[in-house]
Amino acid sequence: MRSKILILVGLFMIISSCKNDDDSFHSEINGDYIGIFERNENTSKVELRFNNGSFNGQSEIEKFPAICNGTYSISGNTISFVNECPWTAEFDWSLILSDEWTFRVGENSLTMTNPIGDKYTLTKQ
Repeated sequence: MRSKILILVGLFMIISSCKNDDDSFHSEINGDYIGIFERNENTSKVELRFNNGSFNGQSEIEKFPAICNGTYSISGNTISFVNECPWTAEFDWSLILSDEWTFRVGENSLTMTNPIGDKYTLTKQ
């Protein structure tokens, strides 16, 4: 019986620590960033702001990429965006900041890449 309790306590601690890791990434990436978006050797200057699960931003070139505002969640090294803005149909919707991106946080940097090879290289302000 005692070993079962120890196992349950151990599992609870592991699950709790996973949640805390995600929370620490939220606070770790909170802030204002400027940088570059890249797709197929084309680039655009971008600005992004992260604030405890919410994001907003803009791009130097209209809809390249398409950044507006929404929410994000973090799991491990994946950040998932939910765009909350309406968009018109005349452009490539894969340019909208949404869905899952792999990310890496440095001392003053944030790099995000998606499965099709798009990349944000950002510097924290």
